[in-house]
Amino acid sequence: MKMTEWFLAELENEASKSRRVLEQVPVGRPEWKPHDRSMALGYLSNLVATIPTWIGMAISLDELDIAPKNKPKYEPPALNSSAELVASLDKSVAQAREALQKTTDEHLATKWRLLAAGQVAMEQPRHDVIRDAFLHASHHRGQLTVYLRLLGEKVPSVYGPTADDKSFG
Repeated sequence: MKMTEWFLAELENEASKSRRVLEQVPVGRPEWKPHDRSMALGYLSNLVATIPTWIGMAISLDELDIAPKNKPKYEPPALNSSAELVASLDKSVAQAREALQKTTDEHLATKWRLLAAGQVAMEQPRHDVIRDAFLHASHHRGQLTVYLRLLGEKVPSVYGPTADDKSFG
């Protein structure tokens, strides 16, 4: 099996899990945090919805500077409902899917760099960046399920049954 085929299957699998979680994000609580040092609910849910875009960037760009000098800081758009979050996820997944369908395993073996203010923060093969994007997504999706529980919202099945959803996802 080619890496691109495996990544495409993983993208679809993980997208359905993220979709179930994003569907439960409550409206009107974007600034809520379980702790002062935690991410705000709105930022975290937006992150879960847009992480798939990292796959397309790892394929189409040779590097990304997440804190470019002399440029304004990136501010994600406010997504105010679970429907907007799911739509953002669907758009992100479509972009990642298209990039994966157009690339090759040989290209995925080439180096990619993450910069911060022009300095190299990470350099690794693109396939490792993509693998890490999936891991990163599952980590933040897990955080989001904790937020949902603390807010009294339904926690959907992701990898197995929850107290609210007895399905196996």
